[in-house]
Amino acid sequence: MPIELYRDRQHACLMFCDLIEEDGQAVQANQFLIVDGDTGAIIDPGGNLAFNELFMGMVRHFAPARLSYVIASHADPDIIASLDRWMSSTQARLVISRVWERFVPHFTKAGKTDARIIGVPDAGGRLPLGRNELLLLPAHFLHSEGNFHFYDPVSRILFTGDLGASMLSGAQAAVPVTDLAPHIAHMEGFHRRYMVSNKILRLWLQMVRPLDIAMLVPQHGAPIQGRAAIDAFFDWLEHLACGIDLFDQRAYQVSTALIDPVSRLTRAPLRAVNG
Repeated sequence: MPIELYRDRQHACLMFCDLIEEDGQAVQANQFLIVDGDTGAIIDPGGNLAFNELFMGMVRHFAPARLSYVIASHADPDIIASLDRWMSSTQARLVISRVWERFVPHFTKAGKTDARIIGVPDAGGRLPLGRNELLLLPAHFLHSEGNFHFYDPVSRILFTGDLGASMLSGAQAAVPVTDLAPHIAHMEGFHRRYMVSNKILRLWLQMVRPLDIAMLVPQHGAPIQGRAAIDAFFDWLEHLACGIDLFDQRAYQVSTALIDPVSRLTRAPLRAVNG
């Protein structure tokens, strides 16, 4: 069952957070349906693991045949590996960074994306959605080279892709975070590795802080809700060392460790024994 993030008589935002079996083989991921009147869009629809449940789940709220857009924050498999099935089962157009415009056809059969990709320029823009619009906000290198976040002025929700992601179960992801401090432990390791640098975080913060945001909703884990928690998240990002900030020559050495294809473990090489 989807989580209702927002609803009025004209507009709705739904989150699907439990479509992937929690067996440890695939990371938990959220998918989103936005409806404005008779226009609908899926944000970050996910891979093949999520397609059937998402398609059937959205039928109860919006007819897939009327879907206008499949919107992708970037081109990772957990974002749009199911693209071929969406291109086959709907007439929706794909909205994605121009950086990935010529790469995403590799996810589909030949011809499926012809004249159906809306390539977003680096600066972003405003995408019509029913009687309203989505703001496509630059989020490059957070973590993808061509990356966008999506702000819905009606619900005041900012969909942040991998930024704000937390490593939780689907059930845990259904509960919004209103106190950031205990939640940081679920985010820190991911952000230190996947976000490219503190410089980029600070540039992004200058862009989004003036927005009227009621909720930040990442593609993994729980939403962050309420001004206090959102401001605390912004303050945490502002001082977070991550990505290339943490790398030096030690990360770029020829390794002698052995990768065992049977156990799939890595171990140090055997040392010679002096006779």
